[in-house]
Amino acid sequence: MNQIQILENSILNYSWGSKRFISGLFGNTGSSDEPEAELWMGAHPKAPSYAVVKGSRLSLADLIERDPKAVLGATVAERFSGKLPFLFKVLAAARPLSIQTHPSMKQAGEGFAMEQAGKIPLDALNRNYRDDNHKPELLCALTEMWALKGFRRVEEIIDLMGQINTACHGLGVDILRQNPGNAGLKMFFNYIMSMGKGEQARLVGDVMAVIEGLNNSDNTFDWMKKLNQEYPGDIGVISPLFLNVVLLKPGEALYIPAGELHAYLDGAGIEIMANSDNVLRGGLTPKHVDPTELLKILSFVPDCPEILTPVDQDSMESVYLSEAKEFILSVIYLNKGKIYKSPAARNVEIIICTKGKADIRDLENGEPLELTGGGSVLVPASVREYQLEGEATLYKAGVPF
Repeated sequence: MNQIQILENSILNYSWGSKRFISGLFGNTGSSDEPEAELWMGAHPKAPSYAVVKGSRLSLADLIERDPKAVLGATVAERFSGKLPFLFKVLAAARPLSIQTHPSMKQAGEGFAMEQAGKIPLDALNRNYRDDNHKPELLCALTEMWALKGFRRVEEIIDLMGQINTACHGLGVDILRQNPGNAGLKMFFNYIMSMGKGEQARLVGDVMAVIEGLNNSDNTFDWMKKLNQEYPGDIGVISPLFLNVVLLKPGEALYIPAGELHAYLDGAGIEIMANSDNVLRGGLTPKHVDPTELLKILSFVPDCPEILTPVDQDSMESVYLSEAKEFILSVIYLNKGKIYKSPAARNVEIIICTKGKADIRDLENGEPLELTGGGSVLVPASVREYQLEGEATLYKAGVPF
């Protein structure tokens, strides 16, 4: 398989999705009938991309299976057992997503094996592990984007809780005062997650009554008020007290390693991750929450969120660097009259156009294919060299060497 392929991608309609962003990406000015939360590009069995090859519509997984070395490149095919190692998405949140974390490779393998042995169906509501893979991820903002990422420093948590006066004792602030290290943070989190639902709801109500007229510099209390409107009484409402509140500007990114609590609250972005659907939730959701399993995989090392900006590769392409082995993300700003040529050393890539219009052409034997807003292509490793021409912003997913 040695041709660039236009991809047909699925849009997932979760309740927190935007009715305008993904629709607008494709040039539609109205709103969609349903919330459009995520556009998936990849070979994940839940929602694989499709391509039309010689008149036949094939899933990307089937296309790769026919000739993994041609599509992925020999090295990637060998390293990842003939599978595409990443999943590429557009994410558009009009409402907050659940607070969640993802397991490490070892934790995913053990958890998946345990649930398989217990004969828990893969689609069961109480299932924690859908596969045996880890899920590091990177999110790059396309609009202003609010997120929660990692535990705050203990001193910061104590200070914020101190502003809530009487309600802070019910929150377990004394646990942190007496144990101001990582172990104390784990004890504190276990304390609030182990409460019964009724007790959690009463605690959230007490806290909300106290912060009614309060504000602070990083929007902690404002976000708690918004979260309580969406998920009244949910213990996740108080999470901005102990998780970092982050605002990303367009072009800025976050890398989320295994074991880190996080949530995307509002805005749209490009997301790339290892090809997994393993999610353990900790709040802001009606879905299954397993506090015991969550406690096992979480990291309780406080985080100072690092906001990533792309590093210039050349005059048109910039790369978001991370420790991930499964993926690398770059952005290409294509100006009229300029031509982008692919690097000599490359492997499988998926490219999506988020703005403008560009032609992509295999320099050996291909006709130009047009890419416009929301459109994407698979560029197999067997395509030796290609070029992009036009006026557009494009995001490119690949596998690092």
